[in-house]
Amino acid sequence: MPKVMIVDDSETLRNSLAKLLIGAGLDAVEAADGVQGIALWGVHGPDIGLIVTDYNMPEMDGITMIRKIRGLPKGAEVPVFMLTTESSPDLKASGKEVGVKAWVTKPFNDEKLIMAVKKMLGA
Repeated sequence: MPKVMIVDDSETLRNSLAKLLIGAGLDAVEAADGVQGIALWGVHGPDIGLIVTDYNMPEMDGITMIRKIRGLPKGAEVPVFMLTTESSPDLKASGKEVGVKAWVTKPFNDEKLIMAVKKMLGA
């Protein structure tokens, strides 16, 4: 089963999302910001089937991180799920430009999120 990479500066959100995914039979790895996300990709990239990321994070935002991952081996292929408090049309357009497949605003419904994640993973 491919791993889900969770990138969010909120430790509470990362932990609860990881528990939710693991409870649904998925595997998850976590990073606290875009810089850590890129480093995590370097370790787990071939095994990652989906990135779930926040937009607003210190060090590097989610869209910038995705843009950089797109240039790494296997990075152009991975689907991205933006999970954020942001909902401006301009940001969504920027996300679409880098290949964000789904944009969900926080707070979210656990069951709907799991269904969407599994659909994107083809599980």
